[in-house]
Amino acid sequence: MNYVTEKSDFIFIFPIGAAGYSLLEVLWRGYTHWTMALVGGLCLCILYSVFGKYKKAGIIKKCLLCAALICAVEFISGCIINLVFKLNVWDYSHLPFNILGQICLPYYLLWLLLCLPLYSLCMLLSKWIRRL
Repeated sequence: MNYVTEKSDFIFIFPIGAAGYSLLEVLWRGYTHWTMALVGGLCLCILYSVFGKYKKAGIIKKCLLCAALICAVEFISGCIINLVFKLNVWDYSHLPFNILGQICLPYYLLWLLLCLPLYSLCMLLSKWIRRL
């Protein structure tokens, strides 16, 4: 199923991503940081765009790309939040295949799995937004 992506969609998508990412953090780690809401909002906007733009790509390709993009956002934001500003929001240096302690292979794989339900969520959100 395909959907249309418009810039005005992000008024709705960003806060949903911010709240969802923060909720995942609280469920997974027991706490979150306000910067994770910004990261989450940005990530869902990117996923929403990718899922809408690459309509002919298979779901697996979309999920591989989206998991990589989430990791890219996490890496860049981690370098700024954790390494530059020293807020120490997360540190994956103890996990295998990590890069500067900001991203790692186990979390890439977790994001890859989470991209499947996020694809469905984005499709539902697009339908909902089109009805507004």
